[in-house]
Amino acid sequence: MQVTIIYVGNIKDKYLSEAVSEYEKRLKAYCQLNQIELKEEKLPENPSNQEIQNALKKEGSKIIQNFSNKAYKIALCVEGTIISSEEFAKKIETIKDSFANITFVIGGPYGLSDEVKNACDYKLSISKMTFTHRMARVLLLEQIYRAMNISNGGKYHK
Repeated sequence: MQVTIIYVGNIKDKYLSEAVSEYEKRLKAYCQLNQIELKEEKLPENPSNQEIQNALKKEGSKIIQNFSNKAYKIALCVEGTIISSEEFAKKIETIKDSFANITFVIGGPYGLSDEVKNACDYKLSISKMTFTHRMARVLLLEQIYRAMNISNGGKYHK
């Protein structure tokens, strides 16, 4: 199975970068991981709502250009469904029955455009709490690893 993560913005903090590397290594046992980093649109220090919307549209266009028609697409967004790790594992197993590829999308600091959310098959929320988009990438990788470990009867989840 191929898992693609499309995300806006890079990871600047060493501790987050090290966590990403660790989960990349762990996931090699379960899937082919492809990560696509897209550049964050530059905004002024106190952007107007219109400037934010324009940036989201530009980022959204770049995200959609990287979509595969053969992939099941999941947007990480605040209004998405909150599920448990076990439910996430079952969701991935169900998706694998029909799709060989799953694409997860993480927006930048202002989230995702409506166009991206509407182009996705499912909307997922990591938590009701707010996390940085950089941290969301680490949390997502950890949960993908946990889900695949659960599905394969591993001990990581216990």
